Amino acid sequence: MSRNVKIGLFLTVSILFTTFTFYFWQIIKTPNLQAKEGDKTFALLIPSGSTFESVMDTLKAHDVVDDEVSFRFLAKLMKYPEHVKVGRYEIKPRLGNREALVKLRNGSQDPLPVTFNNIRLKSDLIQRLGSKFEFGPEALGERLNDPATCAKFGFDTTTIVCLFLPNTYEFFWTIKPDAFLERMGSEYKKFWTPERKAKAEALGMTQTQVQVLASVVKAETNKVDEQPRVAGVYLNRLKRGIKLEADPTVIFALRDFGIRRLLNKQLSVDSPYNTYRYAGLPPGPINLPPPATIDAVLNAEKHDYLYFVVDARFNGYHTFSKTLSEHIANARLYQQALTKMRIMK
Repeated sequence: MSRNVKIGLFLTVSILFTTFTFYFWQIIKTPNLQAKEGDKTFALLIPSGSTFESVMDTLKAHDVVDDEVSFRFLAKLMKYPEHVKVGRYEIKPRLGNREALVKLRNGSQDPLPVTFNNIRLKSDLIQRLGSKFEFGPEALGERLNDPATCAKFGFDTTTIVCLFLPNTYEFFWTIKPDAFLERMGSEYKKFWTPERKAKAEALGMTQTQVQVLASVVKAETNKVDEQPRVAGVYLNRLKRGIKLEADPTVIFALRDFGIRRLLNKQLSVDSPYNTYRYAGLPPGPINLPPPATIDAVLNAEKHDYLYFVVDARFNGYHTFSKTLSEHIANARLYQQALTKMRIMK
């Protein structure tokens, strides 16, 4: 073989090697997932029973992979098709093939932040929370409607919603329903410190009763600074054996949350939640009160007020009174204001 042929062969091999090395480097390092400018982090959900092709279908459906050929090539090289793991994986902008595949192959899930509040009905709680996880609403519903499961946490099927304290929590998407409930139980116990338990006992109430009353207070006012005063009114009425006569409990009983003005005929609805008809607390919470409102009940303002009505100026606050005659006068002003604004129901 002549010297020129050897040189030519060497140069050819060198070029091919350099080209292959550069291409391989591109396959590994070049941003290929969420590579388009402005792309946001994509949460890839891989359910149980998924295959490599079903993962690819999801990625393609959401236009996550730019160069599918290079991704498939490296995936097979790294034997990812044989090691698909269920989970929730965050694919951040401009992620390289190798970095993404290492994450997926190792099953390195990203935690799911779960926030819940402003929930009234147990069915809504089941749907909103259950749908966030792989186990789904049906599995959560089965447990929250099972007396034995509820009793395990100290509740019945009506009060079990007290287990869920509104906040933001982190879970893995693949968490099992029983483990999820155990975690919520842990958060519940953490909230109910010895100090809070002592305050509930001083009020002559159980933890559940405090949360039920807090749900009524929360429905009455969103003004955090007013909640201890509203709680004080209801505690005064309970001590004196006066019916709570809380409008939100009637609205809950009617399941019509668009009502702005209750009519007399609606106040007579026969429901254990109607505190105009039945004395004491309703059988369960009418929403999920946040920790701040529960604390408002535990630290209720001490006063002699027995009544309150929405301030006729509609400033978000209420007008409080100690006597029925004062309350009737304040209520009349409020009703007149509603009529003036043409709010009839």
